[in-house]
Amino acid sequence: MNISTTAIANELGRLLIARKIMLTTAESCTGGHIAATLCAAEDTPLFFGAGFVTFNDAAKERVLGVHSVTLKNHTAVSQEAVTEMAAGAIARAGAQVGIAVSGYAGPEGGEDGTPAGTVWFAWYLSSSDIICECVHFEGECETVISQATRYAVAGLLDLLGKPART
Repeated sequence: MNISTTAIANELGRLLIARKIMLTTAESCTGGHIAATLCAAEDTPLFFGAGFVTFNDAAKERVLGVHSVTLKNHTAVSQEAVTEMAAGAIARAGAQVGIAVSGYAGPEGGEDGTPAGTVWFAWYLSSSDIICECVHFEGECETVISQATRYAVAGLLDLLGKPART
């Protein structure tokens, strides 16, 4: 059975509402698709208050407080950057959990040789519990964005203890 991304977002929303937890997002390569998916879920205002789309480095610094040294030393597509993106979104949105995503959806990869389809995820569960993962997706830009969106939402649901049915 292949459950839709919207159905996964509905399930995540119900879980967050039951636990009285607010969620925020910090997106780069997904360009707001995660937030849009959450907004299509039931009762969105009860679990999702704010999302941030920071596509370039200057926006990541200005809006989310990502350190310029992090971007210089590790690039925006790194564990260090998504960790700071997640923490910055949490601080600015006043949420308890967060999703941060940065990557190269395509058609090109990074100047450092990182291939298109590479996406870093950070799931902020608490200040001492930020889970990061790098995944490589195949396909054209829109396919990578769609896969990354689903992965981010399903990943948070899984981490909160309720595995998403695939």
